[in-house]
Amino acid sequence: MGKPAVLGDVAQLAGVSAMTASRVLNAPELVRADTRARVLAAMRELDYRPNAAARQLVTGRSGVLGVVSVDTTQYGPASTLYCIERAARQSGYTVSIASLSNLNRLSMEEGVDRLRAQSVDGVIIVAPHESATEGLRHLPPEFPVVAVGAGENASVPVVMVDQRAGAARATRHLLDLGHETVWHVAGPANWIDAGARIEGWREVLEAEGRPVPEPLRGDWSPRSGYQLGKLLARDPSVTAVFVGNDQMALGVLRALREAGRSTPRDVSVVGFDDLPEASYFWPPLTTLRQDFGEVGRQAFRLFESRVAGENGVAVRHLVEPELVVRDSTGAAPHRG
Repeated sequence: MGKPAVLGDVAQLAGVSAMTASRVLNAPELVRADTRARVLAAMRELDYRPNAAARQLVTGRSGVLGVVSVDTTQYGPASTLYCIERAARQSGYTVSIASLSNLNRLSMEEGVDRLRAQSVDGVIIVAPHESATEGLRHLPPEFPVVAVGAGENASVPVVMVDQRAGAARATRHLLDLGHETVWHVAGPANWIDAGARIEGWREVLEAEGRPVPEPLRGDWSPRSGYQLGKLLARDPSVTAVFVGNDQMALGVLRALREAGRSTPRDVSVVGFDDLPEASYFWPPLTTLRQDFGEVGRQAFRLFESRVAGENGVAVRHLVEPELVVRDSTGAAPHRG
């Protein structure tokens, strides 16, 4: 077996100086794109692996991003985690993940400590639960931390989808179709996104002087949407439903169909997330699309600014969701 390639081998193959090859690793923004591409191609050809310890001695940074996330299969947090990792990888970072079963103050501190022991440059915390907000206040203030989805009261820089605006957009869409009011199937009480969506929905109904039905609480699953949808299907006054995510909306659609209530002729339904399957629901689902790619990019940019020493405690970056209108919404039924 031959000796592992060193940076000098990479520089020779790429036709650049050793300093330029080093800059591609440690300060890629200072290297022209075509030169950077040649150096990266040489690294791949030689199977070059940077020495993390040596890099940290030179730059003071490890080139490793820590991510703390709750262990969940939910579409939003899982997509956020994937997009953060992709943005980091495109910038030359590797990612170390601490996946927690519950995101509270104690578990968050333990997760961050575990990552700091690996010499990460900082952490991004995917914090969809209200219990996480308090935990953020107790992290070391000098350590670079960015949160995703942590709400408006977080003590660190935050990137989040504007859930309230998305819910308001969904509710106005249904009112504009002539529905007297809009019912809401909400997510769990401890989820920040669920609370923000309730607020946006309620604010529009109150501003328009419409009745505000009591929201029904689900758990994000199709099963809970189905169970709550059966309750809604029994009430003939229900003509429009805003559902807190697409998976619960799938259950609502089935319950309405089984009860003989047509969508959208009798009841219009709007979801939230725009799952890849949403356009294949029957009928295809009107929903709010969250741009998780933009969330990941903005979170990583904030992380880089914090690592560079910029103080961004007050930074709140909102990503606007997009209303995607499909066949599950239509004009309110005429009352005879």
